Amino acid sequence: MKLLILGFVIVLFLAPGAIASEESMLVHVTCYWRNEKSGHRAAWNGAHLRAGDCAVDPRKIPYGSTIIFPDVEGVAVDTGPSVVSRKSARCNGRCAAEKNALVIDRFFETRDEALAWTKAHGRFVTVRVVTPESTAKRKAADANRARLVVAAWMVASPLERSMHLRGLRFGETPSSGRRDRYL
Repeated sequence: MKLLILGFVIVLFLAPGAIASEESMLVHVTCYWRNEKSGHRAAWNGAHLRAGDCAVDPRKIPYGSTIIFPDVEGVAVDTGPSVVSRKSARCNGRCAAEKNALVIDRFFETRDEALAWTKAHGRFVTVRVVTPESTAKRKAADANRARLVVAAWMVASPLERSMHLRGLRFGETPSSGRRDRYL
């Protein structure tokens, strides 16, 4: 019974990776800033934009998703026709992967910040996208994992508990660190 519960706990430790909807993808990053035509308010809902906000194709990346760039995180809050059509990726891509890449339009406060970021990172960047649904699923999985760890701790024997607190695996002694069997 204890082994069954322990096996179940181990499976739950591996489950959040399978549940989470984090996806890495190659994207073409374009930039826009406050003084451009549409740079003051978001196109789809009229909200004020802040540094780190991004325009995405909502069919591919849902609004509210966290976009993790190599140096900073952004949030998908806007869209636009050039982002949806992916024209800049198709025109600037050198290989098939770049020509098929999604386009993310990143908002900056000033033109100088936008140009400096583009110069430092290039046009094509690999980003991680975390959807809002995956964040909720991960929180639920973490809560379930915590409940099961407590349950496993309650059914563990005193010897297993003391070994866990000392950071030992089954069969190790505290003095040698070798895999000597307890007698």
